[in-house]
Amino acid sequence: MANALPKPVQRLINEFARLPGIGPKSAARLTFYLLRVGDEQALELADALRDLVERTRFCSVCFNITEADPCELCSDPNRDDTLLCVVEEPLDVLAIERSRAFHGRYHVLHGAISPVEGVGPEDLRIEELLARVAQNQFQEIILATNPTLEGESTALYLQRRLGDTVPKLTRLARGLPVGGDLEYTDEITLGRALEGRQEL
Repeated sequence: MANALPKPVQRLINEFARLPGIGPKSAARLTFYLLRVGDEQALELADALRDLVERTRFCSVCFNITEADPCELCSDPNRDDTLLCVVEEPLDVLAIERSRAFHGRYHVLHGAISPVEGVGPEDLRIEELLARVAQNQFQEIILATNPTLEGESTALYLQRRLGDTVPKLTRLARGLPVGGDLEYTDEITLGRALEGRQEL
């Protein structure tokens, strides 16, 4: 049976479907949307993708995404060189920067250890982290991995690998979200909130 779709349309559907969180139906919807809106928007998307590939890279120091190497955060002389925050993804850097509560340096692992998905320590930027810690005088390293099974496994692995190489190794606090109700809070979050309670 002949394919009812022209090859360029099927190719774009297939490429969209390879993206995380995009299934075949969503891929088809995106493709047909681009066909409907006309050439200008589709070509702008193509230009944005080309620009992304040609102009962005990973910082050679922290492995965050950047146009310049080293990145703006690594080049900033006003940041605290004794404090390092280790995160899973570049989006985590953006989230922490939005808080305006952290003024140290970053290290992006580009994932978390996940044996189920075939991601081991060798697939992450862990060796680069260890080399960086050995070359710098960090007084504290904050392990800011996600509070998931993979994030916890990664933090535990890093804790073992970093050992006594820094004076202070910490983990982000966990607790109740502002505006949340106790009755809707899961047991783990509520338990951690109780463990991390503060004196008034």
